[in-house]
Amino acid sequence: MALWEKTVAMALVVVVVLVCCFIAKTEAFPSSSQLDKISRLPGQPQVGFQQYSGYVTVDDKKKRSLFYYFAEAEIDPHTKPLVLWLNGGPGCSSLGVGAFSENGPFRPSGEVLVRNEYSWNREANMLYLETPIGVGFSYSADSSSYETVNDKITAKDNLVFLRKWLLKFPEFSNRSLYITGESYAGHYVPQLAELMLQLNKKKKIFNLKGIALGNPVLEFATDFNSRAEFIWSHGLISDSTYRMFTSSCNYSRFVSEYYRGSVSPICSKVMNQVGKETSRFVDKYDVTLDVCISSVFAQSKVISPKQVAETIDVCVEDETVNYLNRQDVRKALHARLVGVRRWAVCSSVLDYELLDLEIPTITIVGKLIKAGIPVLVYSGDQDSVIPLTGSRTLVHGLAKQLSLNTTVPYRVWFEGQQVGGWTQVYGNILSFATIRGASHEAPFSQPERSLVLFKSFLQGRPLPEAF
Repeated sequence: MALWEKTVAMALVVVVVLVCCFIAKTEAFPSSSQLDKISRLPGQPQVGFQQYSGYVTVDDKKKRSLFYYFAEAEIDPHTKPLVLWLNGGPGCSSLGVGAFSENGPFRPSGEVLVRNEYSWNREANMLYLETPIGVGFSYSADSSSYETVNDKITAKDNLVFLRKWLLKFPEFSNRSLYITGESYAGHYVPQLAELMLQLNKKKKIFNLKGIALGNPVLEFATDFNSRAEFIWSHGLISDSTYRMFTSSCNYSRFVSEYYRGSVSPICSKVMNQVGKETSRFVDKYDVTLDVCISSVFAQSKVISPKQVAETIDVCVEDETVNYLNRQDVRKALHARLVGVRRWAVCSSVLDYELLDLEIPTITIVGKLIKAGIPVLVYSGDQDSVIPLTGSRTLVHGLAKQLSLNTTVPYRVWFEGQQVGGWTQVYGNILSFATIRGASHEAPFSQPERSLVLFKSFLQGRPLPEAF
């Protein structure tokens, strides 16, 4: 054998040895994302996409860790955008509410999971985060971490989570990123987006392309005080009670007094009359829905204290809660319970700073728009807790403040051959839309219409004009 042939042969042997060592090393030390890979959820139907779940530590000293669930896009996950979903409360689970009750790929049904035909992972890679610390499977080894939680801490933790999660999944580091959520996520989402833009000024880390907010808390007084007109216009209270509502006490005043621990006699009188007339047989989060509903709707319990909304009737059998409390399910999810005996839809250990509710986030939304981030605000039109009328007023006022001209006049949009809702767009960057027949949790009550809305949002296109 010639010398050059021997040299080539030896080089090939070296290459083969190095490749084998690399493979062996990879198998012995799998990436952190592979450690979080879900082989199969109990009772799950066969699917073609991958799922992951696990923890990201946001504070090593106090061992504070946030739990996530991630469902890759059904088709072309390597090209589809990444979407972070956050539920509200504050203190309620994006896993149990968002993923397993609204827009995730599965919903529990008895002992098994069934496919959600209108899952949002048809259009995007969906990341669900249980935040803040103390929600769901997220935990802290130091229980004092649950006692001083507020919007500022939550936003910072969410930022740390997202940065570290992208290190786990580097293939998404430059991917188009959207943040979505509902209810009190009207605080979480804009606050997180603002921190992301601030960080990007130093070094671009996030490829943020837009935010979408469903029935969001954006400005306390406007959002809450729009309830009176909504429930009156839907026939839930009398003319005389509505007049008393608007002259003697309003929702924002009552809630503010409630959280400060001193409700005035006049507000108590008004609210008692409102509760008597609306009755406990009507669900405030969907005034057309029958009252035996899953406890997922408790995600708004904080923004609607008992004296305001004691009408929520939680069904005895809650399949989501039962499913996520199964030991085999927790094992498959790589989840554990720390400091609590059971997984719950809304945290029983979290002591959130509730007066943060009164701090407006509509101003932050304005900053995001000025920075070129598209914003969609959408409303399930049967929700009396954060009614469409308040959200529409806030969006219109913001457009006026920013001097954004109407680019899509107020009009209907379609899902199939039916009206899906109404929409208006300002400056091709700020959009408002209603989802017809939808509740506070729009993807739960109107999944197909919500998916049409979501798809249009990701594509940056106006909602369909005709069927």
